[in-house]
Amino acid sequence: MTEKKRMPNMELLRCLAMMMVVVLHYLGKGTVLPVMTSETVTGSVWLGWTGTIAWMLEALAIVAVNIYMLISGYFLCTSSFKLSRLLSLWIQLWLYSVLFGVLGAELGIVAETSVDTHYFLTLLFPVTMGHYWFMTAYIFLYVCLPLVGTAVKRMTKHQLATAWVLLLVLFSVLKSVLPFRLESDLKGYDFVWYLCVFVAAAYVRRFGLPLLEKRGRALCLYGVSCVLILAGTFTLRFLYLKTGSLSRIITICFEYNHILPFLGALGLFIAFMKVKVPGKIAGVIYKIAPHTLGVYLLHENLGLRYTWENWLGADKIDSVSSLLLRTVLAVMAVFAAGILVDMILKGALHLVHAVGCRIGGYRKVIESIQRVDGYFRES
Repeated sequence: MTEKKRMPNMELLRCLAMMMVVVLHYLGKGTVLPVMTSETVTGSVWLGWTGTIAWMLEALAIVAVNIYMLISGYFLCTSSFKLSRLLSLWIQLWLYSVLFGVLGAELGIVAETSVDTHYFLTLLFPVTMGHYWFMTAYIFLYVCLPLVGTAVKRMTKHQLATAWVLLLVLFSVLKSVLPFRLESDLKGYDFVWYLCVFVAAAYVRRFGLPLLEKRGRALCLYGVSCVLILAGTFTLRFLYLKTGSLSRIITICFEYNHILPFLGALGLFIAFMKVKVPGKIAGVIYKIAPHTLGVYLLHENLGLRYTWENWLGADKIDSVSSLLLRTVLAVMAVFAAGILVDMILKGALHLVHAVGCRIGGYRKVIESIQRVDGYFRES
Protein backbone atom coordinates (compact mmCIF):
# COMPACT_ATOMS: atom_id res chain seq x y z
CA MET A 1 0.00 0.00 0.00
CA THR A 2 1.45 3.33 -1.00
CA GLU A 3 1.66 6.20 1.42
CA LYS A 4 -0.97 8.15 -0.57
CA LYS A 5 -3.49 5.39 0.13
CA ARG A 6 -2.74 5.25 3.83
CA MET A 7 -5.03 6.99 6.29
CA PRO A 8 -3.21 8.86 9.07
CA ASN A 9 -6.26 8.73 11.33
CA MET A 10 -6.39 4.94 11.08
CA GLU A 11 -2.63 4.68 11.63
CA LEU A 12 -3.00 6.88 14.72
CA LEU A 13 -5.76 4.60 15.97
CA ARG A 14 -3.50 1.60 15.32
CA CYS A 15 -0.88 3.14 17.62
CA LEU A 16 -3.49 3.94 20.28
CA ALA A 17 -4.90 0.41 20.09
CA MET A 18 -1.44 -1.10 20.63
CA MET A 19 -0.91 1.15 23.66
CA MET A 20 -4.24 -0.10 25.01
CA VAL A 21 -3.05 -3.68 24.49
CA VAL A 22 0.01 -2.91 26.62
CA VAL A 23 -2.32 -1.50 29.31
CA LEU A 24 -4.34 -4.73 29.30
CA HIS A 25 -1.24 -6.90 29.64
CA TYR A 26 0.33 -4.68 32.30
CA LEU A 27 -2.78 -4.77 34.46
CA GLY A 28 -3.68 -8.41 33.82
CA LYS A 29 -0.36 -10.21 33.70
CA GLY A 30 1.12 -7.84 36.26
CA THR A 31 -1.67 -9.02 38.65
CA VAL A 32 -2.71 -5.43 39.28
CA LEU A 33 -6.41 -6.25 38.83
CA PRO A 34 -8.11 -7.55 42.00
CA VAL A 35 -9.74 -10.94 41.50
CA MET A 36 -13.46 -10.43 41.00
CA THR A 37 -14.35 -13.57 42.95
CA SER A 38 -12.40 -12.49 46.02
CA GLU A 39 -14.42 -11.41 49.05
CA THR A 40 -13.61 -8.24 50.98
CA VAL A 41 -13.51 -8.12 54.76
CA THR A 42 -16.92 -6.43 54.82
CA GLY A 43 -18.37 -8.62 52.08
CA SER A 44 -18.85 -5.52 49.92
CA VAL A 45 -18.84 -5.38 46.13
CA TRP A 46 -16.42 -2.44 46.39
CA LEU A 47 -12.79 -3.31 45.60
CA GLY A 48 -11.23 -0.13 46.96
CA TRP A 49 -10.23 2.90 44.93
CA THR A 50 -7.06 1.40 43.45
CA GLY A 51 -8.71 -1.86 42.46
CA THR A 52 -11.78 -0.16 41.02
CA ILE A 53 -9.74 2.36 39.02
CA ALA A 54 -7.64 -0.52 37.67
CA TRP A 55 -10.80 -2.24 36.40
CA MET A 56 -11.95 1.09 34.95
CA LEU A 57 -8.72 1.32 32.94
CA GLU A 58 -9.30 -2.27 31.84
CA ALA A 59 -12.80 -1.35 30.64
CA LEU A 60 -11.50 1.63 28.65
CA ALA A 61 -8.78 -0.47 27.00
CA ILE A 62 -10.59 -3.78 26.42
CA VAL A 63 -11.73 -2.58 22.97
CA ALA A 64 -8.10 -2.57 21.75
CA VAL A 65 -7.96 -6.03 20.16
CA ASN A 66 -11.27 -5.62 18.35
CA ILE A 67 -10.08 -2.23 17.06
CA TYR A 68 -6.93 -3.84 15.70
CA MET A 69 -9.09 -6.49 14.01
CA LEU A 70 -11.37 -3.81 12.55
CA ILE A 71 -8.43 -1.85 11.15
CA SER A 72 -6.87 -4.91 9.51
CA GLY A 73 -10.24 -6.05 8.16
CA TYR A 74 -11.00 -2.56 6.83
CA PHE A 75 -7.90 -2.65 4.63
CA LEU A 76 -7.76 -6.39 3.91
CA CYS A 77 -11.28 -6.53 2.48
CA THR A 78 -10.17 -4.46 -0.52
CA SER A 79 -6.74 -6.08 -0.87
CA SER A 80 -5.50 -9.05 -2.84
CA PHE A 81 -3.76 -12.02 -1.26
CA LYS A 82 0.04 -11.87 -1.54
CA LEU A 83 2.24 -14.86 -0.83
CA SER A 84 5.12 -12.41 -0.36
CA ARG A 85 3.20 -10.64 2.39
CA LEU A 86 2.37 -13.93 4.11
CA LEU A 87 6.00 -15.11 4.02
CA SER A 88 7.45 -11.80 5.22
CA LEU A 89 4.97 -11.77 8.11
CA TRP A 90 5.83 -15.36 9.00
CA ILE A 91 9.58 -14.58 8.93
CA GLN A 92 9.07 -11.55 11.17
CA LEU A 93 6.99 -13.60 13.59
CA TRP A 94 9.48 -16.49 13.61
CA LEU A 95 12.45 -14.20 14.27
CA TYR A 96 10.76 -12.54 17.23
CA SER A 97 9.62 -15.88 18.60
CA VAL A 98 13.03 -17.57 18.44
CA LEU A 99 15.28 -14.60 19.15
CA PHE A 100 13.61 -13.29 22.29
CA GLY A 101 12.30 -16.66 23.44
CA VAL A 102 15.79 -18.19 23.45
CA LEU A 103 17.25 -15.00 24.95
CA GLY A 104 14.74 -15.11 27.80
CA ALA A 105 15.53 -18.76 28.49
CA GLU A 106 19.30 -18.19 28.40
CA LEU A 107 19.07 -15.23 30.77
CA GLY A 108 16.80 -17.15 33.12
CA ILE A 109 14.11 -14.45 33.13
CA VAL A 110 11.23 -16.64 31.91
CA ALA A 111 8.37 -16.57 34.42
CA GLU A 112 5.12 -18.55 34.75
CA THR A 113 6.30 -20.84 31.92
CA SER A 114 8.36 -24.03 32.02
CA VAL A 115 11.46 -23.97 29.83
CA ASP A 116 11.13 -27.45 28.38
CA THR A 117 10.70 -29.19 25.03
CA HIS A 118 7.23 -27.72 24.59
CA TYR A 119 8.62 -24.24 25.20
CA PHE A 120 11.19 -24.54 22.43
CA LEU A 121 8.70 -26.17 20.04
CA THR A 122 6.43 -23.18 20.62
CA LEU A 123 9.31 -20.87 19.69
CA LEU A 124 10.09 -22.83 16.52
CA PHE A 125 6.47 -23.17 15.36
CA PRO A 126 4.86 -19.95 16.63
CA VAL A 127 1.81 -20.03 14.36
CA THR A 128 0.62 -23.62 14.76
CA MET A 129 1.72 -23.80 18.42
CA GLY A 130 -0.13 -20.58 19.23
CA HIS A 131 2.80 -18.59 20.61
CA TYR A 132 0.91 -15.42 19.74
CA TRP A 133 -2.81 -16.21 19.53
CA PHE A 134 -3.60 -13.00 17.65
CA MET A 135 -1.05 -13.74 14.94
CA THR A 136 -2.27 -17.33 14.62
CA ALA A 137 -5.81 -16.03 14.02
CA TYR A 138 -4.60 -13.29 11.66
CA ILE A 139 -2.49 -15.63 9.53
CA PHE A 140 -5.31 -18.16 9.21
CA LEU A 141 -7.61 -15.33 8.12
CA TYR A 142 -5.02 -14.06 5.66
CA VAL A 143 -4.61 -17.53 4.14
CA CYS A 144 -8.38 -17.56 3.63
CA LEU A 145 -8.38 -14.05 2.12
CA PRO A 146 -8.76 -15.30 -1.48
CA LEU A 147 -12.05 -16.87 -0.36
CA VAL A 148 -13.51 -14.47 2.22
CA GLY A 149 -12.10 -11.36 0.53
CA THR A 150 -13.70 -12.24 -2.79
CA ALA A 151 -16.97 -13.07 -1.05
CA VAL A 152 -17.36 -9.75 0.79
CA LYS A 153 -16.43 -7.80 -2.36
CA ARG A 154 -19.17 -9.44 -4.42
CA MET A 155 -21.98 -9.62 -1.88
CA THR A 156 -24.81 -7.10 -2.01
CA LYS A 157 -25.54 -4.79 0.90
CA HIS A 158 -28.38 -6.99 2.16
CA GLN A 159 -26.37 -10.18 1.77
CA LEU A 160 -23.41 -8.80 3.69
CA ALA A 161 -25.63 -7.31 6.38
CA THR A 162 -27.40 -10.63 6.85
CA ALA A 163 -24.11 -12.51 7.10
CA TRP A 164 -22.80 -9.99 9.64
CA VAL A 165 -25.95 -10.20 11.80
CA LEU A 166 -25.94 -14.01 11.76
CA LEU A 167 -22.26 -14.18 12.74
CA LEU A 168 -22.75 -11.60 15.48
CA VAL A 169 -25.78 -13.39 16.93
CA LEU A 170 -24.13 -16.82 16.89
CA PHE A 171 -20.71 -15.85 18.18
CA SER A 172 -21.35 -12.75 20.31
CA VAL A 173 -24.95 -11.95 21.24
CA LEU A 174 -25.81 -15.46 22.48
CA LYS A 175 -22.86 -15.66 24.88
CA SER A 176 -23.57 -12.10 26.03
CA VAL A 177 -27.12 -12.82 27.23
CA LEU A 178 -27.01 -16.43 28.41
CA PRO A 179 -26.28 -16.97 32.14
CA PHE A 180 -23.87 -19.86 31.51
CA ARG A 181 -20.68 -20.62 29.62
CA LEU A 182 -20.98 -22.03 26.08
CA GLU A 183 -18.58 -24.91 25.51
CA SER A 184 -17.62 -23.69 22.04
CA ASP A 185 -16.85 -20.18 23.29
CA LEU A 186 -13.13 -19.36 23.03
CA LYS A 187 -13.64 -15.79 24.35
CA GLY A 188 -12.58 -14.24 21.05
CA TYR A 189 -9.09 -15.76 21.01
CA ASP A 190 -9.68 -17.48 17.69
CA PHE A 191 -10.01 -17.27 13.93
CA VAL A 192 -13.83 -17.47 14.04
CA TRP A 193 -14.16 -14.22 15.99
CA TYR A 194 -11.60 -12.55 13.74
CA LEU A 195 -13.78 -13.53 10.77
CA CYS A 196 -16.83 -11.96 12.46
CA VAL A 197 -14.99 -8.67 12.96
CA PHE A 198 -13.57 -8.87 9.41
CA VAL A 199 -17.09 -9.03 7.98
CA ALA A 200 -18.11 -6.06 10.15
CA ALA A 201 -15.14 -4.03 8.89
CA ALA A 202 -15.93 -4.99 5.29
CA TYR A 203 -19.52 -3.80 5.70
CA VAL A 204 -18.38 -0.47 7.17
CA ARG A 205 -15.84 -0.05 4.37
CA ARG A 206 -18.38 -0.70 1.60
CA PHE A 207 -21.62 0.74 2.96
CA GLY A 208 -20.86 2.69 6.14
CA LEU A 209 -23.11 2.98 9.20
CA PRO A 210 -25.39 6.06 8.89
CA LEU A 211 -26.50 5.71 12.52
CA LEU A 212 -22.93 6.43 13.66
CA GLU A 213 -22.12 8.96 10.96
CA LYS A 214 -21.75 11.75 13.50
CA ARG A 215 -18.56 11.47 15.55
CA GLY A 216 -20.38 12.36 18.77
CA ARG A 217 -22.67 9.35 18.44
CA ALA A 218 -19.74 7.03 17.74
CA LEU A 219 -17.82 8.32 20.77
CA CYS A 220 -20.97 7.99 22.86
CA LEU A 221 -21.26 4.34 21.83
CA TYR A 222 -17.68 3.75 22.98
CA GLY A 223 -18.24 5.54 26.30
CA VAL A 224 -21.56 3.86 27.08
CA SER A 225 -20.13 0.45 26.19
CA CYS A 226 -17.22 0.93 28.61
CA VAL A 227 -19.58 2.00 31.41
CA LEU A 228 -21.83 -1.00 30.78
CA ILE A 229 -18.85 -3.37 30.73
CA LEU A 230 -17.85 -2.18 34.20
CA ALA A 231 -21.42 -2.04 35.51
CA GLY A 232 -22.22 -5.51 34.18
CA THR A 233 -19.11 -6.99 35.78
CA PHE A 234 -19.80 -5.47 39.19
CA THR A 235 -23.42 -6.63 38.95
CA LEU A 236 -22.24 -10.19 38.34
CA ARG A 237 -19.81 -9.79 41.24
CA PHE A 238 -22.70 -8.71 43.47
CA LEU A 239 -24.75 -11.75 42.44
CA TYR A 240 -21.76 -14.03 43.02
CA LEU A 241 -21.16 -12.68 46.53
CA LYS A 242 -24.84 -13.10 47.37
CA THR A 243 -25.43 -16.52 45.82
CA GLY A 244 -22.02 -18.11 45.23
CA SER A 245 -23.01 -18.85 41.61
CA LEU A 246 -22.06 -17.38 38.20
CA SER A 247 -18.33 -17.49 38.99
CA ARG A 248 -17.51 -18.80 35.50
CA ILE A 249 -19.01 -15.75 33.79
CA ILE A 250 -18.22 -13.03 36.30
CA THR A 251 -15.80 -11.27 33.92
CA ILE A 252 -17.57 -12.23 30.70
CA CYS A 253 -18.18 -8.58 29.79
CA PHE A 254 -14.40 -8.20 29.42
CA GLU A 255 -14.11 -10.95 26.81
CA TYR A 256 -13.32 -9.85 23.25
CA ASN A 257 -16.33 -11.53 21.64
CA HIS A 258 -18.83 -10.11 24.15
CA ILE A 259 -21.16 -7.65 22.43
CA LEU A 260 -20.12 -4.69 24.62
CA PRO A 261 -16.38 -4.68 23.81
CA PHE A 262 -17.30 -5.15 20.15
CA LEU A 263 -19.72 -2.20 20.13
CA GLY A 264 -17.22 -0.05 22.02
CA ALA A 265 -14.53 -0.87 19.48
CA LEU A 266 -16.90 -0.16 16.59
CA GLY A 267 -17.78 3.22 18.09
CA LEU A 268 -14.17 4.32 18.61
CA PHE A 269 -13.18 2.97 15.19
CA ILE A 270 -15.85 4.96 13.36
CA ALA A 271 -15.16 8.05 15.48
CA PHE A 272 -11.53 8.00 14.36
CA MET A 273 -12.62 7.81 10.74
CA LYS A 274 -13.77 11.41 11.19
CA VAL A 275 -10.49 12.59 12.74
CA LYS A 276 -8.25 14.86 10.68
CA VAL A 277 -4.53 14.55 11.41
CA PRO A 278 -2.25 17.55 10.61
CA GLY A 279 0.36 16.89 7.92
CA LYS A 280 3.44 17.11 10.16
CA ILE A 281 1.95 14.73 12.73
CA ALA A 282 0.82 12.39 9.94
CA GLY A 283 4.42 12.15 8.74
CA VAL A 284 5.56 10.96 12.17
CA ILE A 285 2.67 8.51 12.43
CA TYR A 286 3.49 7.03 9.01
CA LYS A 287 6.98 6.21 10.30
CA ILE A 288 5.84 4.70 13.59
CA ALA A 289 2.61 2.85 12.77
CA PRO A 290 4.16 0.11 10.55
CA HIS A 291 6.22 -0.99 13.55
CA THR A 292 3.38 -1.32 16.09
CA LEU A 293 3.15 -5.07 15.51
CA GLY A 294 6.70 -5.28 16.83
CA VAL A 295 5.47 -3.87 20.15
CA TYR A 296 3.12 -6.84 20.48
CA LEU A 297 5.63 -9.44 19.30
CA LEU A 298 8.24 -8.19 21.76
CA HIS A 299 6.33 -7.81 25.02
CA GLU A 300 4.13 -10.89 24.45
CA ASN A 301 7.04 -13.20 23.70
CA LEU A 302 7.09 -16.23 26.04
CA GLY A 303 10.55 -15.20 27.20
CA LEU A 304 9.22 -11.87 28.50
CA ARG A 305 5.45 -12.29 28.80
CA TYR A 306 5.23 -12.45 32.60
CA THR A 307 8.47 -10.67 33.44
CA TRP A 308 8.47 -7.12 32.10
CA GLU A 309 5.45 -6.03 34.16
CA ASN A 310 7.36 -6.22 37.45
CA TRP A 311 10.42 -4.64 35.83
CA LEU A 312 8.15 -1.65 35.29
CA GLY A 313 6.75 -1.60 38.82
CA ALA A 314 3.46 -3.52 38.59
CA ASP A 315 4.27 -5.22 41.90
CA LYS A 316 4.82 -1.85 43.60
CA ILE A 317 1.41 -0.32 42.87
CA ASP A 318 -0.28 0.55 46.16
CA SER A 319 -2.34 3.66 45.41
CA VAL A 320 -4.36 5.29 42.65
CA SER A 321 -1.55 7.76 41.89
CA SER A 322 1.07 5.01 41.57
CA LEU A 323 -1.35 2.97 39.44
CA LEU A 324 -1.87 5.80 36.96
CA LEU A 325 1.76 6.93 36.89
CA ARG A 326 3.29 3.46 36.56
CA THR A 327 0.77 2.40 33.93
CA VAL A 328 1.50 5.46 31.76
CA LEU A 329 5.27 5.02 32.14
CA ALA A 330 5.02 1.30 31.36
CA VAL A 331 3.02 1.95 28.19
CA MET A 332 5.51 4.59 27.02
CA ALA A 333 8.52 2.37 27.76
CA VAL A 334 7.12 -0.79 26.13
CA PHE A 335 5.80 1.07 23.09
CA ALA A 336 9.09 2.91 22.51
CA ALA A 337 11.16 -0.27 23.00
CA GLY A 338 8.93 -2.25 20.64
CA ILE A 339 9.09 0.38 17.90
CA LEU A 340 12.88 0.68 18.18
CA VAL A 341 13.46 -3.09 18.13
CA ASP A 342 11.16 -3.53 15.14
CA MET A 343 12.95 -0.77 13.22
CA ILE A 344 16.27 -2.52 13.82
CA LEU A 345 15.00 -5.98 12.87
CA LYS A 346 13.22 -4.78 9.74
CA GLY A 347 16.31 -2.82 8.74
CA ALA A 348 18.41 -5.98 9.12
CA LEU A 349 15.91 -8.03 7.10
CA HIS A 350 15.88 -5.40 4.36
CA LEU A 351 19.67 -5.54 4.19
CA VAL A 352 19.67 -9.34 4.00
CA HIS A 353 17.05 -9.18 1.24
CA ALA A 354 19.07 -6.61 -0.73
CA VAL A 355 22.18 -8.80 -0.54
CA GLY A 356 20.18 -11.94 -1.36
CA CYS A 357 18.77 -10.37 -4.54
CA ARG A 358 22.32 -10.40 -5.94
CA ILE A 359 22.38 -14.19 -5.65
CA GLY A 360 20.85 -16.05 -8.56
CA GLY A 361 19.08 -18.76 -6.58
CA TYR A 362 17.56 -16.33 -4.11
CA ARG A 363 16.45 -14.01 -6.91
CA LYS A 364 14.70 -16.87 -8.71
CA VAL A 365 12.79 -17.75 -5.52
CA ILE A 366 11.66 -14.13 -5.16
CA GLU A 367 10.55 -14.05 -8.79
CA SER A 368 8.54 -17.24 -8.27
CA ILE A 369 6.84 -15.72 -5.23
CA GLN A 370 6.02 -12.60 -7.23
CA ARG A 371 4.44 -14.73 -9.94
CA VAL A 372 2.19 -16.34 -7.34
CA ASP A 373 1.25 -12.83 -6.13
CA GLY A 374 0.23 -12.09 -9.71
CA TYR A 375 -2.27 -14.97 -9.70
CA PHE A 376 -4.35 -13.11 -7.11
CA ARG A 377 -3.82 -9.56 -8.35
CA GLU A 378 -7.02 -7.96 -9.54
CA SER A 379 -7.19 -6.06 -12.79
